[in-house]
Amino acid sequence: MKKVFNKKTLGYTALALALVMIGMAFGTAQPAASAEEKVVLTSPFTEAIAKVRNSVVGINNYQIVNNYSNGYGGSYNPFSDFFGGFGGFGGYGYGYGNGNGNQDSSREVQYGSGSGVVVAEKYVLTNYHVVEDASSLKVAVAVDGKEEPDLLEAHLVAFDADVDVAVLYVPELTLAPVELGDSDTLQVGDWAICIGNPIGFTGTVTAGIISSLNREIATGSNTDKYGRKTETVNTMIQTDAAINSGNSGGGMFNTAGQLVGIPTLKYTGTRYSSNASVESIGMCIPINDAKKIIEEGMGRQTEADVPKGNTAARSAGDEDNSLKGKPRMGVSITTLTGNAVNSGILPRGAYVAEVEKGSPAEAAGIQVGDIIVEADGQIIKSTTDLQNLIRSKDEGATFPLRVYRTGIDLNEPQTEIPEDCDYIDLEITLAIVDAIAQ
Repeated sequence: MKKVFNKKTLGYTALALALVMIGMAFGTAQPAASAEEKVVLTSPFTEAIAKVRNSVVGINNYQIVNNYSNGYGGSYNPFSDFFGGFGGFGGYGYGYGNGNGNQDSSREVQYGSGSGVVVAEKYVLTNYHVVEDASSLKVAVAVDGKEEPDLLEAHLVAFDADVDVAVLYVPELTLAPVELGDSDTLQVGDWAICIGNPIGFTGTVTAGIISSLNREIATGSNTDKYGRKTETVNTMIQTDAAINSGNSGGGMFNTAGQLVGIPTLKYTGTRYSSNASVESIGMCIPINDAKKIIEEGMGRQTEADVPKGNTAARSAGDEDNSLKGKPRMGVSITTLTGNAVNSGILPRGAYVAEVEKGSPAEAAGIQVGDIIVEADGQIIKSTTDLQNLIRSKDEGATFPLRVYRTGIDLNEPQTEIPEDCDYIDLEITLAIVDAIAQ
Protein backbone atom coordinates (compact mmCIF):
# COMPACT_ATOMS: atom_id res chain seq x y z
CA MET A 1 0.00 0.00 0.00
CA LYS A 2 1.44 3.37 -0.95
CA LYS A 3 1.74 5.89 1.87
CA VAL A 4 0.68 9.43 1.14
CA PHE A 5 2.17 12.32 3.19
CA ASN A 6 0.64 15.73 3.37
CA LYS A 7 3.31 18.37 2.78
CA LYS A 8 1.46 20.82 4.98
CA THR A 9 1.48 18.34 7.88
CA LEU A 10 5.20 17.74 7.41
CA GLY A 11 5.78 21.43 7.62
CA TYR A 12 3.99 21.67 11.00
CA THR A 13 5.92 18.67 12.29
CA ALA A 14 9.26 20.20 11.34
CA LEU A 15 8.29 23.47 12.98
CA ALA A 16 7.31 21.67 16.19
CA LEU A 17 10.62 19.82 16.29
CA ALA A 18 12.48 23.04 15.78
CA LEU A 19 10.61 24.69 18.64
CA VAL A 20 11.40 21.78 20.96
CA MET A 21 15.07 21.99 20.10
CA ILE A 22 15.08 25.75 20.59
CA GLY A 23 13.38 25.30 23.96
CA MET A 24 15.98 22.76 25.06
CA ALA A 25 18.79 25.01 23.98
CA PHE A 26 17.21 27.92 25.80
CA GLY A 27 16.90 25.88 29.01
CA THR A 28 20.49 24.73 29.04
CA ALA A 29 21.72 28.23 28.43
CA GLN A 30 20.42 29.64 31.78
CA PRO A 31 23.15 30.67 34.23
CA ALA A 32 23.40 28.79 37.54
CA ALA A 33 22.21 30.61 40.69
CA SER A 34 25.00 32.26 42.60
CA ALA A 35 26.02 31.02 46.06
CA GLU A 36 24.62 34.20 47.60
CA GLU A 37 21.21 33.65 45.98
CA LYS A 38 21.10 30.06 47.28
CA VAL A 39 21.70 31.20 50.87
CA VAL A 40 18.88 33.73 50.68
CA LEU A 41 16.51 31.14 49.27
CA THR A 42 17.50 28.50 51.85
CA SER A 43 16.72 30.30 55.13
CA PRO A 44 15.93 33.78 56.44
CA PHE A 45 17.27 32.68 59.85
CA THR A 46 20.82 31.53 59.12
CA GLU A 47 22.60 34.80 59.84
CA ALA A 48 20.64 35.52 63.03
CA ILE A 49 21.24 32.02 64.40
CA ALA A 50 24.97 32.17 63.73
CA LYS A 51 25.07 35.50 65.55
CA VAL A 52 23.52 34.33 68.83
CA ARG A 53 23.64 30.55 69.09
CA ASN A 54 26.92 30.39 71.02
CA SER A 55 25.52 32.85 73.58
CA VAL A 56 22.82 30.40 74.69
CA VAL A 57 24.10 28.22 77.53
CA GLY A 58 22.92 25.39 79.74
CA ILE A 59 22.19 25.86 83.44
CA ASN A 60 22.50 23.05 86.00
CA ASN A 61 20.61 23.27 89.28
CA TYR A 62 22.23 21.32 92.14
CA GLN A 63 20.39 20.62 95.38
CA ILE A 64 20.96 18.76 98.62
CA VAL A 65 18.76 15.65 98.67
CA ASN A 66 18.27 12.70 100.98
CA ASN A 67 18.71 9.18 99.66
CA TYR A 68 15.32 7.44 99.75
CA SER A 69 14.33 4.43 97.73
CA ASN A 70 10.73 5.62 97.49
CA GLY A 71 11.07 9.37 97.92
CA TYR A 72 10.04 12.14 95.62
CA GLY A 73 11.61 15.00 97.49
CA GLY A 74 12.01 18.60 96.47
CA SER A 75 9.73 21.53 96.05
CA TYR A 76 6.65 21.68 93.87
CA ASN A 77 7.21 23.25 90.50
CA PRO A 78 4.12 25.16 89.32
CA PHE A 79 5.33 24.83 85.73
CA SER A 80 5.34 21.02 85.75
CA ASP A 81 1.84 20.92 84.29
CA PHE A 82 3.32 22.49 81.19
CA PHE A 83 6.81 21.01 81.12
CA GLY A 84 6.75 17.88 83.27
CA GLY A 85 9.81 19.33 84.97
CA PHE A 86 12.73 20.99 83.25
CA GLY A 87 15.48 18.51 84.05
CA GLY A 88 16.97 15.52 82.34
CA PHE A 89 15.67 13.32 85.17
CA GLY A 90 12.12 13.42 83.86
CA GLY A 91 10.62 15.71 86.47
CA TYR A 92 11.11 18.37 89.06
CA GLY A 93 11.57 16.84 92.52
CA TYR A 94 12.95 13.47 91.42
CA GLY A 95 13.72 11.01 94.24
CA TYR A 96 17.02 9.22 94.77
CA GLY A 97 17.16 5.80 96.42
CA ASN A 98 19.53 3.30 97.96
CA GLY A 99 17.13 0.39 97.71
CA ASN A 100 16.26 -0.08 101.40
CA GLY A 101 13.63 2.60 101.91
CA ASN A 102 15.62 4.30 104.69
CA GLN A 103 17.38 7.63 104.74
CA ASP A 104 21.06 6.95 104.22
CA SER A 105 22.77 10.32 103.76
CA SER A 106 22.47 13.72 102.18
CA ARG A 107 24.40 14.76 99.14
CA GLU A 108 24.38 17.40 96.43
CA VAL A 109 23.12 16.19 93.08
CA GLN A 110 22.09 17.72 89.79
CA TYR A 111 18.41 18.32 90.37
CA GLY A 112 17.48 19.71 86.97
CA SER A 113 18.75 21.66 84.00
CA GLY A 114 17.54 24.44 81.78
CA SER A 115 18.87 27.14 79.49
CA GLY A 116 20.08 30.71 79.73
CA VAL A 117 21.22 33.59 77.52
CA VAL A 118 24.27 35.82 77.97
CA VAL A 119 22.83 39.34 78.22
CA ALA A 120 25.91 41.22 79.43
CA GLU A 121 29.56 40.44 80.03
CA LYS A 122 29.59 37.59 82.59
CA TYR A 123 25.80 37.82 83.18
CA VAL A 124 23.20 35.23 82.14
CA LEU A 125 19.41 35.64 82.03
CA THR A 126 17.18 32.63 82.72
CA ASN A 127 13.87 31.60 84.32
CA TYR A 128 13.60 31.73 88.10
CA HIS A 129 12.09 28.24 88.20
CA VAL A 130 15.28 26.90 86.56
CA VAL A 131 17.43 28.08 89.51
CA GLU A 132 14.87 27.95 92.33
CA ASP A 133 16.03 26.34 95.61
CA ALA A 134 19.50 25.59 94.23
CA SER A 135 22.32 24.90 96.68
CA SER A 136 24.72 25.67 93.83
CA LEU A 137 24.51 26.57 90.15
CA LYS A 138 26.73 25.89 87.17
CA VAL A 139 26.57 27.21 83.63
CA ALA A 140 27.33 24.64 80.94
CA VAL A 141 29.27 26.06 77.99
CA ALA A 142 29.75 23.89 74.92
CA VAL A 143 33.32 24.05 73.63
CA ASP A 144 34.28 23.01 70.12
CA GLY A 145 36.28 19.81 70.08
CA LYS A 146 35.16 18.68 73.55
CA GLU A 147 32.67 15.91 74.17
CA GLU A 148 31.55 17.42 77.47
CA PRO A 149 30.78 21.11 78.11
CA ASP A 150 32.74 23.23 80.55
CA LEU A 151 30.87 23.77 83.82
CA LEU A 152 31.34 27.26 85.25
CA GLU A 153 30.33 28.34 88.74
CA ALA A 154 27.43 30.80 88.79
CA HIS A 155 25.84 33.05 91.42
CA LEU A 156 22.21 34.14 91.59
CA VAL A 157 22.33 37.95 91.86
CA ALA A 158 18.80 39.07 90.94
CA PHE A 159 15.40 37.55 90.39
CA ASP A 160 11.67 38.09 90.49
CA ALA A 161 9.76 34.92 91.25
CA ASP A 162 6.46 36.43 90.12
CA VAL A 163 7.76 37.32 86.65
CA ASP A 164 9.83 34.08 86.65
CA VAL A 165 13.13 35.66 85.61
CA ALA A 166 16.58 35.46 87.20
CA VAL A 167 20.06 36.83 86.52
CA LEU A 168 23.27 34.90 87.20
CA TYR A 169 26.83 36.19 87.53
CA VAL A 170 29.40 33.81 86.02
CA PRO A 171 32.98 34.97 86.79
CA GLU A 172 34.72 32.75 84.21
CA LEU A 173 32.25 33.34 81.37
CA THR A 174 33.81 34.80 78.21
CA LEU A 175 30.93 34.47 75.72
CA ALA A 176 29.68 37.55 73.90
CA PRO A 177 26.31 38.96 75.05
CA VAL A 178 23.32 39.16 72.74
CA GLU A 179 21.49 42.36 71.87
CA LEU A 180 18.22 42.98 73.69
CA GLY A 181 15.25 43.77 71.47
CA ASP A 182 11.98 45.59 72.16
CA SER A 183 9.16 43.13 72.77
CA ASP A 184 6.60 45.95 72.65
CA THR A 185 7.16 46.24 68.90
CA LEU A 186 6.35 42.59 68.13
CA GLN A 187 3.43 41.81 65.87
CA VAL A 188 1.44 38.63 65.30
CA GLY A 189 3.02 36.86 62.34
CA ASP A 190 6.60 37.98 63.08
CA TRP A 191 9.24 35.24 62.87
CA ALA A 192 10.27 33.62 66.15
CA ILE A 193 13.56 31.72 66.60
CA CYS A 194 13.91 29.70 69.82
CA ILE A 195 17.28 28.39 70.98
CA GLY A 196 17.86 26.20 74.03
CA ASN A 197 18.89 22.81 75.35
CA PRO A 198 15.80 20.56 75.31
CA ILE A 199 16.39 17.19 77.04
CA GLY A 200 20.13 17.70 76.77
CA PHE A 201 20.38 18.51 73.05
CA THR A 202 22.69 21.52 73.28
CA GLY A 203 22.02 24.55 71.10
CA THR A 204 18.81 23.23 69.53
CA VAL A 205 17.16 25.74 67.18
CA THR A 206 13.45 25.80 66.35
CA ALA A 207 11.52 28.39 64.39
CA GLY A 208 7.96 29.56 63.99
CA ILE A 209 5.92 32.74 64.23
CA ILE A 210 4.44 34.92 66.93
CA SER A 211 1.00 33.33 67.31
CA SER A 212 -0.46 35.86 69.74
CA LEU A 213 0.52 38.68 72.08
CA ASN A 214 -0.54 39.65 75.60
CA ARG A 215 -1.74 36.21 76.66
CA GLU A 216 -2.67 36.35 80.34
CA ILE A 217 -1.34 33.10 81.80
CA ALA A 218 -1.71 31.92 85.40
CA THR A 219 1.77 30.62 86.29
CA GLY A 220 1.25 29.60 89.91
CA SER A 221 -0.44 30.34 93.20
CA ASN A 222 1.01 31.32 96.57
CA THR A 223 -0.06 31.93 100.14
CA ASP A 224 1.37 35.21 101.37
CA LYS A 225 2.59 35.98 104.89
CA TYR A 226 -0.93 36.99 105.90
CA GLY A 227 -2.42 33.64 104.83
CA ARG A 228 -4.11 35.09 101.77
CA LYS A 229 -3.94 32.99 98.60
CA THR A 230 -2.89 34.85 95.47
CA GLU A 231 -2.56 33.75 91.86
CA THR A 232 0.33 34.97 89.75
CA VAL A 233 -0.75 36.05 86.27
CA ASN A 234 1.77 37.11 83.63
CA THR A 235 1.32 38.51 80.15
CA MET A 236 3.15 36.30 77.65
CA ILE A 237 3.97 35.90 73.97
CA GLN A 238 2.49 32.81 72.29
CA THR A 239 4.55 31.07 69.60
CA ASP A 240 4.29 27.89 67.55
CA ALA A 241 8.08 27.39 67.58
CA ALA A 242 8.79 24.08 69.33
CA ILE A 243 9.50 24.46 73.05
CA ASN A 244 10.36 21.40 75.15
CA SER A 245 11.76 20.43 78.57
CA GLY A 246 15.12 22.14 78.97
CA ASN A 247 14.18 25.12 76.77
CA SER A 248 13.15 27.03 79.90
CA GLY A 249 15.22 30.19 80.26
CA GLY A 250 16.61 30.08 76.73
CA GLY A 251 16.07 32.70 74.07
CA MET A 252 13.40 33.66 71.58
CA PHE A 253 15.02 35.86 68.93
CA ASN A 254 13.86 37.90 65.96
CA THR A 255 15.50 37.63 62.54
CA ALA A 256 17.90 40.43 63.48
CA GLY A 257 19.30 38.23 66.26
CA GLN A 258 17.79 40.36 69.04
CA LEU A 259 16.49 38.69 72.21
CA VAL A 260 12.76 39.44 72.42
CA GLY A 261 11.45 36.69 74.72
CA ILE A 262 12.27 33.94 77.22
CA PRO A 263 10.72 30.50 76.50
CA THR A 264 8.94 29.43 79.69
CA LEU A 265 5.84 27.31 79.21
CA LYS A 266 4.47 24.69 76.87
CA TYR A 267 0.87 23.52 76.85
CA THR A 268 0.22 19.79 76.61
CA GLY A 269 -2.88 17.73 75.97
CA THR A 270 -3.06 16.63 79.60
CA ARG A 271 -3.52 20.15 80.93
CA TYR A 272 -7.27 20.30 80.44
CA SER A 273 -8.45 16.91 79.19
CA SER A 274 -6.95 13.51 78.54
CA ASN A 275 -8.68 13.58 75.16
CA ALA A 276 -7.31 16.97 74.13
CA SER A 277 -4.69 17.21 71.42
CA VAL A 278 -2.50 20.28 71.82
CA GLU A 279 0.43 21.08 69.56
CA SER A 280 2.71 24.07 69.04
CA ILE A 281 1.43 26.27 71.87
CA GLY A 282 4.40 27.70 73.75
CA MET A 283 4.65 30.80 75.92
CA CYS A 284 7.54 33.24 76.30
CA ILE A 285 8.10 36.07 78.77
CA PRO A 286 8.50 39.41 76.90
CA ILE A 287 12.08 40.65 77.25
CA ASN A 288 10.86 44.09 78.30
CA ASP A 289 9.42 42.49 81.46
CA ALA A 290 12.92 41.26 82.36
CA LYS A 291 14.94 44.42 81.68
CA LYS A 292 14.43 45.88 85.15
CA ILE A 293 15.73 42.67 86.75
CA ILE A 294 18.74 42.64 84.40
CA GLU A 295 19.56 46.21 85.43
CA GLU A 296 19.28 45.34 89.12
CA GLY A 297 21.63 42.38 88.73
CA MET A 298 24.36 44.32 86.92
CA GLY A 299 27.38 44.97 89.12
CA ARG A 300 26.49 42.26 91.64
CA GLN A 301 28.85 39.31 91.73
CA THR A 302 27.72 37.13 94.64
CA GLU A 303 24.58 36.48 96.66
CA ALA A 304 26.11 38.68 99.37
CA ASP A 305 25.78 41.68 97.05
CA VAL A 306 22.00 41.35 97.01
CA PRO A 307 20.41 44.05 99.20
CA LYS A 308 18.37 42.83 102.14
CA GLY A 309 14.67 43.03 101.43
CA ASN A 310 15.14 43.63 97.72
CA THR A 311 12.04 42.20 96.09
CA ALA A 312 13.53 41.18 92.79
CA ALA A 313 16.88 40.01 94.14
CA ARG A 314 16.69 37.72 97.15
CA SER A 315 19.26 35.01 97.60
CA ALA A 316 18.40 31.39 96.82
CA GLY A 317 16.91 29.50 99.74
CA ASP A 318 15.22 32.58 101.24
CA GLU A 319 12.40 31.04 103.24
CA ASP A 320 10.33 34.21 103.36
CA ASN A 321 7.39 34.47 101.01
CA SER A 322 7.39 36.44 97.77
CA LEU A 323 5.83 39.53 99.37
CA LYS A 324 8.72 40.31 101.69
CA GLY A 325 10.43 43.56 100.80
CA LYS A 326 7.95 44.49 98.09
CA PRO A 327 6.37 47.91 97.79
CA ARG A 328 2.65 47.25 97.44
CA MET A 329 -0.71 48.99 97.38
CA GLY A 330 -2.33 46.52 99.76
CA VAL A 331 -5.38 45.46 97.75
CA SER A 332 -6.81 42.22 96.40
CA ILE A 333 -7.80 42.77 92.78
CA THR A 334 -9.38 40.89 89.92
CA THR A 335 -9.93 41.66 86.25
CA LEU A 336 -13.50 42.85 85.79
CA THR A 337 -15.50 40.93 83.19
CA GLY A 338 -19.13 40.10 82.47
CA ASN A 339 -22.14 41.67 80.82
CA ALA A 340 -21.84 44.96 82.69
CA VAL A 341 -18.34 45.47 81.28
CA ASN A 342 -19.07 44.15 77.80
CA SER A 343 -22.10 46.37 77.50
CA GLY A 344 -20.23 49.48 78.64
CA ILE A 345 -22.15 49.93 81.89
CA LEU A 346 -18.89 49.52 83.83
CA PRO A 347 -15.39 50.42 82.64
CA ARG A 348 -12.65 47.83 82.27
CA GLY A 349 -10.04 47.81 84.98
CA ALA A 350 -8.72 46.15 88.14
CA TYR A 351 -11.61 45.57 90.52
CA VAL A 352 -10.79 46.03 94.22
CA ALA A 353 -12.19 43.08 96.15
CA GLU A 354 -10.36 43.77 99.43
CA VAL A 355 -8.40 46.61 101.05
CA GLU A 356 -5.88 45.67 103.75
CA LYS A 357 -5.97 47.61 107.01
CA GLY A 358 -3.06 49.98 107.48
CA SER A 359 -2.08 49.67 103.82
CA PRO A 360 -1.15 52.43 101.36
CA ALA A 361 -4.46 51.74 99.60
CA GLU A 362 -6.45 52.45 102.74
CA ALA A 363 -4.46 55.62 103.35
CA ALA A 364 -5.17 56.73 99.79
CA GLY A 365 -8.92 56.24 100.25
CA ILE A 366 -9.38 53.21 98.00
CA GLN A 367 -12.54 51.24 98.80
CA VAL A 368 -13.93 47.80 98.08
CA GLY A 369 -15.97 48.09 94.90
CA ASP A 370 -13.62 50.60 93.28
CA ILE A 371 -12.43 49.84 89.74
CA ILE A 372 -8.89 51.12 89.15
CA VAL A 373 -8.93 52.41 85.58
CA GLU A 374 -5.76 54.55 85.48
CA ALA A 375 -2.49 54.62 87.45
CA ASP A 376 0.40 57.05 86.98
CA GLY A 377 -1.07 58.11 83.64
CA GLN A 378 -1.36 54.52 82.35
CA ILE A 379 -4.72 53.05 81.36
CA ILE A 380 -5.45 49.93 83.43
CA LYS A 381 -7.52 47.30 81.61
CA SER A 382 -6.65 44.26 83.73
CA THR A 383 -4.93 43.13 86.92
CA THR A 384 -1.81 42.38 84.86
CA ASP A 385 -1.52 46.02 83.80
CA LEU A 386 -1.63 47.18 87.41
CA GLN A 387 0.71 44.45 88.68
CA ASN A 388 3.33 45.29 86.05
CA LEU A 389 3.14 48.98 86.96
CA ILE A 390 3.60 48.30 90.68
CA ARG A 391 6.56 46.00 89.99
CA SER A 392 8.32 48.88 88.23
CA LYS A 393 8.01 51.15 91.29
CA ASP A 394 10.24 51.55 94.35
CA GLU A 395 9.34 52.06 97.98
CA GLY A 396 7.99 55.56 98.57
CA ALA A 397 6.87 56.06 94.97
CA THR A 398 3.90 58.44 94.83
CA PHE A 399 1.59 58.63 91.82
CA PRO A 400 -2.02 59.48 90.92
CA LEU A 401 -4.83 56.94 90.61
CA ARG A 402 -8.23 57.19 89.01
CA VAL A 403 -10.94 54.84 90.20
CA TYR A 404 -14.53 54.32 89.16
CA ARG A 405 -16.41 54.22 92.45
CA THR A 406 -19.42 51.91 92.45
CA GLY A 407 -20.05 52.02 96.20
CA ILE A 408 -21.05 48.35 96.20
CA ASP A 409 -19.35 44.99 96.47
CA LEU A 410 -19.69 43.50 93.00
CA ASN A 411 -18.89 40.06 94.41
CA GLU A 412 -22.29 40.11 96.10
CA PRO A 413 -25.50 39.51 94.12
CA GLN A 414 -26.89 42.87 93.04
CA THR A 415 -30.16 43.75 91.37
CA GLU A 416 -28.76 46.87 89.76
CA ILE A 417 -25.70 49.13 89.65
CA PRO A 418 -26.25 52.55 91.25
CA GLU A 419 -26.70 55.44 88.83
CA ASP A 420 -24.53 57.84 90.84
CA CYS A 421 -21.24 56.01 90.17
CA ASP A 422 -18.44 58.37 89.17
CA TYR A 423 -14.69 58.67 88.59
CA ILE A 424 -12.61 59.67 91.62
CA ASP A 425 -9.01 60.92 91.53
CA LEU A 426 -6.70 59.72 94.33
CA GLU A 427 -3.00 59.66 95.12
CA ILE A 428 -1.10 56.73 96.59
CA THR A 429 2.37 56.24 98.10
CA LEU A 430 3.71 52.70 97.99
CA ALA A 431 5.26 51.14 101.10
CA ILE A 432 7.11 47.94 101.96
CA VAL A 433 4.82 45.18 103.21
CA ASP A 434 7.14 44.32 106.12
CA ALA A 435 6.96 47.88 107.41
CA ILE A 436 3.15 47.71 107.43
CA ALA A 437 3.13 44.43 109.32
CA GLN A 438 5.37 45.70 112.14
